[in-house]
Amino acid sequence: MISDNSQNIERKNKINLLEQKGLSPFLSSFKRSASIAECLADFTEGKKVSLAGRVMAKRLHGKANFIDIKDGSAKIQFYIREDQMDEESFWLFSQIIDIGDFVGATGELFKTRTGEPTIKVTSLKLLSKSLNVLPEKWHGLKDVEIRYRQRYLDLISNDEVKKIFIMRSKIIIKIREFFDSRGFIEVETPMMQPIPGGAVGKPFKTHHNALNLDLYLRIAPELYLKRLIVGGLDKVYEINKNFRNEGISTRHSPEFTMLETYTAYADYNDMMNICEELLIFLAQNILGKMEISYQGRTMDLRRPWKRVSFAKLLKDNYDINPEDSTEEFINKLKKKGKALPVLDRIKGTLSRSQILNIITELFEPESLNMPVFLVDWFAETCPLAKRRKDNPFLAERFELFLGGLEIGNAYSELNDPIEQRKRFEEELNELAPDEMHRLDDDYIKTLEYGMPPTGGLGIGIDRLVMLFTDVASIREVILFPLLKPQED
Repeated sequence: MISDNSQNIERKNKINLLEQKGLSPFLSSFKRSASIAECLADFTEGKKVSLAGRVMAKRLHGKANFIDIKDGSAKIQFYIREDQMDEESFWLFSQIIDIGDFVGATGELFKTRTGEPTIKVTSLKLLSKSLNVLPEKWHGLKDVEIRYRQRYLDLISNDEVKKIFIMRSKIIIKIREFFDSRGFIEVETPMMQPIPGGAVGKPFKTHHNALNLDLYLRIAPELYLKRLIVGGLDKVYEINKNFRNEGISTRHSPEFTMLETYTAYADYNDMMNICEELLIFLAQNILGKMEISYQGRTMDLRRPWKRVSFAKLLKDNYDINPEDSTEEFINKLKKKGKALPVLDRIKGTLSRSQILNIITELFEPESLNMPVFLVDWFAETCPLAKRRKDNPFLAERFELFLGGLEIGNAYSELNDPIEQRKRFEEELNELAPDEMHRLDDDYIKTLEYGMPPTGGLGIGIDRLVMLFTDVASIREVILFPLLKPQED
């Protein structure tokens, strides 16, 4: 929607002036000889170039005038003199062009007395008229709500924001390079699923009209990726969008991006190795070092990484044992005052596994100076993971923490169809009436054909980008985070 303040009205009037002269305020194309960054990298005084971009500043100094132009790669200034360009070009500059407009120019490269790379413009064209005024130059766009809601203005005004999303792109490119070079196959699995599965989470529900079928946006791709392992694709990965109809916070978004990867003939120890190798590869290739600095902490990625037992943490802090009853869990928690916020949520008829999932929030290792693998999870919290042979109350699972953020989750995958059916049935018994769905018989049937020993790993891309860009909120690394509609 175009505002109607005086500057906007003036800009619309300029469109009328253009049309009276038979000129279009919105051209179809402009032939550039290079991007601004390419021009600066191969700068030769006297060289003729054609460049284009958005006007970011306009400085009038009598006969000698300057405008700063910015494209997606860099910024450069145009030097404007009436006696060095055609009449139409100078009229456009002096009467029509405003900050925010897109322009294209042809001219000759030179450097000013201060050494500033500049184009001496001989021909100037208006490519697209901006009808709204950009945020004030010196202060940028600061309002968080506007920044997220109008991300395009955020990108125009704040170069640091653009760097975050360029970094995000580099991270995803390098993740693909890492797995492709190790013989993994990138695959795609359904985002709409008849049965939500592969993780704990409340799904978004939709309906397919042609099939008259209720479907769910996926909460995880896990069960489909493991079908591919059964099918003989021994090493697969997917960079995927997932959706969970739950709360929003600085660490949680209802729509988020995950890396999930599965390797046949591997277990969770092998996935720890992959985690270490992947994070070190990303740090070396993107940051150029073996350290990540996040929110005032510097974490050394050199191996080996620390392993901490979740079961031991519960034992040492609350005297809770994996074989304790639900009542014993709660009674022991009540003895510790700092657990009261968790106890406030343990109400009604929550199951043992649901209570355990709440209790896990008491322990997110600070990992002040190195990554931490949190191992020895209670088996009830991971129905898709193998139990440890030496202690069936614990699962072959880990979560990876860096800088206090949970980054990854991995299992030795359960490949026993009889045990898997039993666990699915237990899960269904714990669901609320509005969350009920049918048991995934097709996945059980898949396992009945035989799945080799398999290690699986999921890593949150959004949180990984938070770490590499040193930002505290997940909304800063998602281009268009979900927001409430604006009130009229």
